[in-house]
Amino acid sequence: MTRFDPKIRRTFSGLLLAGSLIFSAGMPGTALGQSTFGALDQTSDVQLRFSAAEQNRPILAGGEVVVAGQGFRPGQQVTLLYGTTPLLGSALVADGEGKISGRITVPAQAVPGNHPIVVVAQGPYSATVAPLKVSPQIPLSGQERFEITEGRVARGLYQSAFSPRNNALFVTAAIGRPPVRQSELLRVNLETLAVVARVTPQAAPAPAPRPGASAPADGGVYAVYGVGVDDVNDTVWVTNTRQNTVAVYRQADLSLVRQFEPGTVNHARDVVIDATLGKAYSSATFKPEVVVFNTRNPEVASRIGIASRVRGGTFSAASLSLNAEAHRLYVVSNTTNEVAVINTETDQVEKIIPVPGARSAIGVSHDPRTNRIFVASQGSDNLVVLNGETGAVVADTLVGAGALNVVFDPVRRRAYVASRAAGTVTVTDADGKIIANLGPAPLANHVAVDRNGTVFAVDKSAAARNEEGDTILRIRPRS
Repeated sequence: MTRFDPKIRRTFSGLLLAGSLIFSAGMPGTALGQSTFGALDQTSDVQLRFSAAEQNRPILAGGEVVVAGQGFRPGQQVTLLYGTTPLLGSALVADGEGKISGRITVPAQAVPGNHPIVVVAQGPYSATVAPLKVSPQIPLSGQERFEITEGRVARGLYQSAFSPRNNALFVTAAIGRPPVRQSELLRVNLETLAVVARVTPQAAPAPAPRPGASAPADGGVYAVYGVGVDDVNDTVWVTNTRQNTVAVYRQADLSLVRQFEPGTVNHARDVVIDATLGKAYSSATFKPEVVVFNTRNPEVASRIGIASRVRGGTFSAASLSLNAEAHRLYVVSNTTNEVAVINTETDQVEKIIPVPGARSAIGVSHDPRTNRIFVASQGSDNLVVLNGETGAVVADTLVGAGALNVVFDPVRRRAYVASRAAGTVTVTDADGKIIANLGPAPLANHVAVDRNGTVFAVDKSAAARNEEGDTILRIRPRS
């Protein structure tokens, strides 16, 4: 369910004061049948969700949208407005549980973006705004410019990382919700895309039962999600997101070096290694923190706090990108739409850069030559290119529904964006201009690049294709 954005609430309040939003023409002083300044719903906490009629698909122009809401009072009449225009022929009526449901059609000429829908409940009165995201439709193009090879390796793929020293690809996989019992760390041959080694993580401790619930039978395994390689110590680091921690394995045989205790890194997402400094960095999602580890003798070294510049906002560390030569770590916040730049020699935050035009920013990469920063935003379906020195927006490019991850190839100077809901990998130049849109990749989840400019995209599409294993897409530019 989508709770309403406080910024949108403030905007709506301003419109109400201006008297421009809810008073219909020819009915002065009447709010769609509601007496002005009558009974109020002072404790309203409604939630509304918009979804495409076709399950697991984005909302597109011309498509049908399913409306589902809860938190209303039984019998309340609920009207949805775009500005002053009703979106339905009649009001929706909340059932005995305070829920509403209905369907609307997005106009064929609708512009992509997050459209504010006014939600007016009557008897008693309340009003607020809910965002309805219309995603772009970017046609496939430029496939002839790339050699694309698929390798089916395992179910539940999440991320991959390239080892220059061993010329190998390490891939994580995990299936299901806690307790996760099926998870693997894989080593994949770059040429054949065949799995040459695999290991299942060790058993995890059972979590404490919730109040009033029976104790869980077990904790499953330390499922692996994020992954990074340390070629100096010949190890591979992984994040155990469900257990809020990380682990270290040997690259050669995938034997466990150290499993850190649960709670070490909150909802650990990404992990990257500054090998020459002997440090590993893991992002603590939902917290303003990056945890630093000593890689030579795996231990927690320090914790870097990141203060948001958004008033009242809390930085939530998500994806990471490391400029190893310059010793700069880029951290994107998916709550405040900012990028933190950290000096890995001092482990100090040097600057916080806002990402205008981004909503739920989640993926980040960089160009070491120009210091540009590339941000993929899941909530606004776009790639924002920033000047890393000034913070100025170089480009704001719609790439596809659910833009989730991005990697920049410094060899051919291209950015690759995995858009999970669109099922595509979009290729742009360094200026953010689309030069190809590759697919279909029904659940493109992550992208990584090797030293020669070959990109590896993780596609979690086994279920969508009725296949036994998710695939790795090897994308090699022909020129």
